[in-house]
Amino acid sequence: MKTGEKRIALFLHSLNGGGAERVMLNLAWGLVNKGVNVDLVLTRAEGAFVQQIPKGIRVFDLKASRAIASLPGLVGYLKKETPHALLSALDHNNVVAVMAKKIARVPVRLVVSVHGTLSKSAAHAPSLRGKLMPLWVRLAYHHADAVVAVSDGVAQDLVVSAGIKPDNVKVIYNPVVTPDILIKAEEEVEHPWFRNGEPPIILGVGRLALEKDFCALIKAFALVRKKYNARLVILGEGEERPRLEALARELSVSDEVFMPGFVQNPYKYMKRAGVFVLSSRWEGLPTVLVEAMAVGTPVVSTDCPSGPAEILEGGKWGKLVPVGDVEGLAGAITEQISSPIGLGIAAACDRFMLEKIVEQYGEILVGDDASEK
Repeated sequence: MKTGEKRIALFLHSLNGGGAERVMLNLAWGLVNKGVNVDLVLTRAEGAFVQQIPKGIRVFDLKASRAIASLPGLVGYLKKETPHALLSALDHNNVVAVMAKKIARVPVRLVVSVHGTLSKSAAHAPSLRGKLMPLWVRLAYHHADAVVAVSDGVAQDLVVSAGIKPDNVKVIYNPVVTPDILIKAEEEVEHPWFRNGEPPIILGVGRLALEKDFCALIKAFALVRKKYNARLVILGEGEERPRLEALARELSVSDEVFMPGFVQNPYKYMKRAGVFVLSSRWEGLPTVLVEAMAVGTPVVSTDCPSGPAEILEGGKWGKLVPVGDVEGLAGAITEQISSPIGLGIAAACDRFMLEKIVEQYGEILVGDDASEK
């Protein structure tokens, strides 16, 4: 990847503790280490990951309340700083990035990255704006110089739900596995449940939101408890917390469920868990599943659209169960605790190594000179 003095800008809404945000920070770190000049352009410079911004990166805070309100600021940034390439992430930001390039009329190479399954997120969107996102995507994305999907499943969904031509979508996996993960995984967990000799920990990680379906995980855990003296830890924060806490009380497992909220270092929890569980209804490419595998933890996942089947290669590296199948999830968790499959799974994460993914993004971002799309 030859970059010269070219500058690359990464455009995000914020740095709240989500998978896409973590991925973009990993990518920024990898590009900087390759000698690339990187700007981080944020709708609002806030969120749990702000303190993790790599050194050497310029941060531009557009101070906007939402994506569309950041349009004037992004146009101004493009006109003043004229980066060689702009990489945006998540559909709302991607549409704004397309509009900004059109208005700014500067020859920036625009790459939009799609991190979720568009049809699922639109179907479950709480607002009309969200439900209409496939239409906005259909109108906007053909103006980008490249469209990146984080998994084959996300790419296929874009083709079907938004009419994007298959040849116009490039699949690049998320840059998940970094040297930092293995170092942080060795840190101690202070909570007494993680001491030697304690019952095995079942771990879930993610935003406490509908699509993560932690309700199914808690219900499955209640079934597991009938056979094993296990405990459940769920890392993350979100609007579903009251519902999840109420469910744990209803099922009489609240004393064995620990939800500490968002944590800066989930890897030390993953390293010491008996099994990691992804219970999602839909995903794009679940970063946390790869992270758990990278530290060597046995995994169970729903076979949701999309990503888990690709990551686990159809069940080779961990157990896959149907979405919403509580009994199946409980059975898979029990089997992984008693006789885990997928030992040596860290070797399966080579596809998600930071250095490899940075090279792929470098080629598509530096690429040829930006078009006048």
